[in-house]
Amino acid sequence: MLRIALVSPKGPLYRHRGGIFGQGLRYKPLTLPTLAALIPQDLPHQLTCWDEGIQDVPDELPADLIGLTVITGTARRAYELADRWRAQGRTVVLGGPHVTLLPEEAIKHADAVVVGYAEDSWPQLLRDHVAGRMQLRYDQAAGLSLANRPRPKREVLPRWRYATEDVFEATRGCIHQCDFCVVPTAWGRGPYQKPVDEVIADIRAQRARRAIFIDLNLIADRRYALALFTALKPLKIQWFGLTTTILGHDDELLDACATSGCRGLLMGLESISPSSLKGMRKSFNDPENFARLVERLHERRIALQGCFAFGGDDDTPDVFDRTADFALQVGIDLPRFAVLTPFPGTPLFRRLDAEGRILHRNWEQYDAQHVVFRPKLMSAEELQSGIERAWRRCYSWGGIWQRLRKTAAPLPIALITNLTYRHYAMNLHRFYTCDVMSWDAPRGAISA
Repeated sequence: MLRIALVSPKGPLYRHRGGIFGQGLRYKPLTLPTLAALIPQDLPHQLTCWDEGIQDVPDELPADLIGLTVITGTARRAYELADRWRAQGRTVVLGGPHVTLLPEEAIKHADAVVVGYAEDSWPQLLRDHVAGRMQLRYDQAAGLSLANRPRPKREVLPRWRYATEDVFEATRGCIHQCDFCVVPTAWGRGPYQKPVDEVIADIRAQRARRAIFIDLNLIADRRYALALFTALKPLKIQWFGLTTTILGHDDELLDACATSGCRGLLMGLESISPSSLKGMRKSFNDPENFARLVERLHERRIALQGCFAFGGDDDTPDVFDRTADFALQVGIDLPRFAVLTPFPGTPLFRRLDAEGRILHRNWEQYDAQHVVFRPKLMSAEELQSGIERAWRRCYSWGGIWQRLRKTAAPLPIALITNLTYRHYAMNLHRFYTCDVMSWDAPRGAISA
């Protein structure tokens, strides 16, 4: 019997022990449950799953094969674990977005890597391993389809350690090509879609009353989105997901979204500067329309989680206070702030690298909260301290009260999420461990 362990490592901010990302914001991930469901049924096996966001991972795992899913911010931790387990004689497989972006780097720490989506390659790797012919690299199958796939095995992770396990996926990918986004680089711009009836069947099987869609852009295909919203309506559930601001300009789609049970959306607003948005290749966002967007969503009882990224070439040191004040003024239900991060392989990374502005390749700090490049119109120190100031400004007691008085979110959810983000905002300084020496380090001085 093949003993398999699946592991989701975490960076310092989000790790179970010592991190600051609370359970109120943590939903059960789909990656490990999906990989568990894809293990061939005719392959005798014993499976354990470990999410380092909710539990400590043992130094020694009783497994023959260990698979780790890796994003850039967790790559350093993943390599540390992989090297340890390989030294113990375990077979280690790495996959996920960072491995897809940098497979040549990842293979130095693994017996095999899985590049791209793993629906077909992961089962094949397992069969090859049992047969003694495992390859070094498995690429995403040509013509990948998400149809007729098994439902995720959500039971492989404990329910009680997450705010919810009613997490679903209808589509993958995005049709846009934002300068900082890893999706076009890793998987291209064509969206992948599950048949709508299969998505509905999964929700029914879960008996979900509230659902979270993790799709990067649920409205990437308008026709598909309308079909999905129509099918969701009879379920009479409340759901939350991610879309672009384009939704606010399409009355039919917005109304269908609202009547289907949508109660909250995350949108990447990114900046209140049109020139910054143009530099990000996100000109379809218009700051002049953000206030009206909030109004239109609130009229339909949809709350907005609005995300902003600091560090664009047009950003000056006053951008943090202006953006935080703007978020409070227009009534964004849950503001979020990030440092513009040049993830490897993206157009942003290539440009900043060519300009000699990448400070280091310590992937652990590529978590969208640490400065890893030289800004153009401010210092790295100003950018690092500025993002913390924006968080604190919006999640002061006054800021929270201002939002709760007019939020469109269900009040219990709004209260929990605001308090959890307040804890996050007030403790970020504990993780800003960069010093001036690291900011002045030569390009590429630190590597994985």
